[in-house]
Amino acid sequence: MNSSIKIGTRASKLALWQANWVQSALNEKFPGQTVELVKIKTKGDKILDVPLAKVGGKGLFVKEIEQALLEGRIDLAVHSMKDMPAEIPEGLCVGAIPQREDPADVLVSKNGLSFSELKRGAVIGTSSLRRAAQLRHARPDIVIEPLRGNLDTRLKKLQSEDIDAIVLAAAGIRRLNLEHRITEYLPADIMLPAVGQGALCIEMRQNDETIGPKLATLDHANSRAAVLGERAFLNRLGGSCQVPIAGHGKILAATFSLTGLVAAVDGSRIIKATDSGPIDHVEAIGVHLAEQLLARGADKILAELNSLEP
Repeated sequence: MNSSIKIGTRASKLALWQANWVQSALNEKFPGQTVELVKIKTKGDKILDVPLAKVGGKGLFVKEIEQALLEGRIDLAVHSMKDMPAEIPEGLCVGAIPQREDPADVLVSKNGLSFSELKRGAVIGTSSLRRAAQLRHARPDIVIEPLRGNLDTRLKKLQSEDIDAIVLAAAGIRRLNLEHRITEYLPADIMLPAVGQGALCIEMRQNDETIGPKLATLDHANSRAAVLGERAFLNRLGGSCQVPIAGHGKILAATFSLTGLVAAVDGSRIIKATDSGPIDHVEAIGVHLAEQLLARGADKILAELNSLEP
């Protein structure tokens, strides 16, 4: 049999769950093939006391892993798709997007109170500008407390710190069998998900004739189509962690429907729209939606935010 396939992954509990899932799927489809995990520490894992937007935004959780892939130290990499920058380094590509988990955001509150039931001036922990802007838009009285760390750490901080609730991705909670902690699934009209949220990105070297066909067996066509449409939207906006951008695509029959928004950080302005079209035009729909938002004033919000970047 071929030599061992090395999967690069971060070492957090959720990242390891994701990498183990890919390892198991490959073992199942290619019995006898050795597949091993290689844990790699990223800049995002090392800097825990500063909001992501202040230390470089997207790419903080993938760069070192991508470097290992480019250098041939690993054969593929497993990431959360929402951590992927809009542009992928030359020489690498997305080998597979498996079936997506629920892309929603969830509220986990200390006292089991839903978002609307939280007291006036309640403190919600999140370091996501996207989440903070939408929370403030829905309830300007809410106080946002920056909160970094992996999923376990954030759940612990909810108990130990003066925070009333936190917002997390449903996918991570569900993957780690922590659904009992969910107080409420936040509806998309209050909290539109991040681009790619709930989806895995399995990254590989371009034209790798050994790995490519194997990863193709893990690809889920509708999940790939929806995520590529969302990413085209993000790419056209030049999105990074420094910008509150959200985008969620759905496929029904052969139609792709994409809702996207750009928000001011303080939540005072949200520009939101939906576009749809045939499933074989997802990226064009993503670009078109981004251009609609830019024409409606998102360009001004983005220009203001870019002028504030460190």
